[in-house]
Amino acid sequence: MQLRLTVPVFLQRSLLLVFCIVLAGCHSSPKNSAPTVAFSKVPAEPDGRWKTSIQLGTQYAALLVDPTYNPPDQTESLPIVGNGVVALAVVNGEGPTPVLPALKVLNFSGYEWTTSTGPIFRAGSRNFFNPANVWTDERGALHLRISGSPEKWAAAEVKLTRSLGYGTYRFEVRDVSHLDPSAVLTLVTWDGVGSERNRRELDVELSRWGYIDNDNAHYVVQPYYVPANIVRFRVPSGIFTHSFRWEPGQVTFSTTAGSANSSSARLINQHVFTSGVPSPGGESVRISLYVFHRGQIPLKNENEVIIDKFEYLP
Repeated sequence: MQLRLTVPVFLQRSLLLVFCIVLAGCHSSPKNSAPTVAFSKVPAEPDGRWKTSIQLGTQYAALLVDPTYNPPDQTESLPIVGNGVVALAVVNGEGPTPVLPALKVLNFSGYEWTTSTGPIFRAGSRNFFNPANVWTDERGALHLRISGSPEKWAAAEVKLTRSLGYGTYRFEVRDVSHLDPSAVLTLVTWDGVGSERNRRELDVELSRWGYIDNDNAHYVVQPYYVPANIVRFRVPSGIFTHSFRWEPGQVTFSTTAGSANSSSARLINQHVFTSGVPSPGGESVRISLYVFHRGQIPLKNENEVIIDKFEYLP
C-alpha cells in the first residue's frame, strides 16, 4: 500500500533532506569548535511526490506539517489546517468498505452514553469493539462484556456524550476478582480529539495486565511511564467504589469497599497527585472492557463486568 502526497515546489527544498551531522567524519573542523550541520545531498524529486508503506485501513490520510506540529499517539478525528498543519489529504481504501456494527446510545445513571465500534487501539493492543457487548439491565446497571474466542475477541466501551470538567467522578463496580489476567477494565477521562499531549487522561485501571501475580488496580495521571504518575495496589473481591476528585493542579483518587455513600464504607486506598495534572477541555468519561494482548497469559475466557452506578459531583 502506498500513499502519494503532492508537495509544493517552494517547500521541496526544505523537506525530505538527508542530514550529515558534522561531528567527526563529514569534514575536518577546528578543534573544540561547536557542532555544525551540513547538507550533503538534496534528493531529486522532479514530480514533487513522496511515498511510503503503512498498515491497511479503510481510509488513509497524509499531513504536511511544519516543525512546530506535535502529533498525538492516536486521535479520533483529523486536525484541520493550521497550528502546524500546512496541508492534508484523505483517500478511501480500495475494495468494499467493511461494515461495522451500528453505534448505540443508552442511558445510564441519568447520563447519555454512546458505544464505540470497530478496531481501536487501547493500551497498545488492537481491540474490536462491538456495541452488542454493552447494555443496561432492568435495574439500570451497566454491563460490559468481552465475547468471542481467542481467535477473535470483541470488547466493549461507552463514552459520555458531554464533558464534565473539574469535580468528583464515582464508579460503583461489582466484584471484578474473576477477571482473566489479560482482561482490562478502565474508568477514565480522555480527550479523543484535542491537542493536549496526554489527552487529559486520568485513569482507574483494574487489571493484572497479563500476569498472575501483578497488582490488580492502578491510579494513573498520564503518562504512566513517569514513576510519580502511577500508584499500584491490590483490590480484594467484593463491591467497590472507585473515584477521583479533579481540581486545579491536583487529583485525589480513592477506593472504598461498598458504596461510597454508605456509612459503612471502608477506605482501601487513596492517593493525591499534584504533578502533571491536566486542565479540563474536550475530555469525556469512558468505561472500557478490553483485551491486553501483550501480557504473559493470553485471554482464555469471555469476561463480563457490571457497573451499578456512575456519579458526578461538581
